[in-house]
Amino acid sequence: MLHPHTKLAHINGTIGNGVIATQRIPRGTITWVRDKLDQTISPERLDALGELYREMVVTYAFIDRHGDYVLCWDLSRYINHSCEANCLSPGFDLEIAIRDIEEGEELTDEYGSLNLEHDFTCACGRPSCRGTIQASDLLDLGASWDGKIGEAFGDIESVPQPLWPFVAEKERVSQARSRLCEIPSSRWNHFRRASV
Repeated sequence: MLHPHTKLAHINGTIGNGVIATQRIPRGTITWVRDKLDQTISPERLDALGELYREMVVTYAFIDRHGDYVLCWDLSRYINHSCEANCLSPGFDLEIAIRDIEEGEELTDEYGSLNLEHDFTCACGRPSCRGTIQASDLLDLGASWDGKIGEAFGDIESVPQPLWPFVAEKERVSQARSRLCEIPSSRWNHFRRASV
């Protein structure tokens, strides 16, 4: 489920549509939660759906740590990639704002963390653009993402959290926030593909 203070908007002719903030979203805000309405599609089920459906699912879904495709039911599926993403996922089924997101600003994600099947050429246009987003980015860059997540994670309890009722891992998130346990690494989301 996507944060309620967002809307779909046309970004540009290259990227197409994206999700923008309709008011300021402070650092530490949970911006997305995997919820019970999101569809989980196994690779076997996806193959049975046929090529037309496969193309749509691969375009709009991400692959979770189990190797299943997750197709978000709401506008979450339109969140675009940025090499300077303002939302990242710790090792929980949620994402947080790693910095303040201003009204009218696009919410962006790090597609390198989504268990890509194939590398792709990035069009984010950010100064730090990597050029190619690789399937290995989650393992290669996860430690730097964890640092950004850790800096923002401490703000979780001090900012409004309209998505908190939908968080399945409330106790673990609260323990991590209170430093009773470590914040799980973003690399926890990595799906290890079987060797062929």
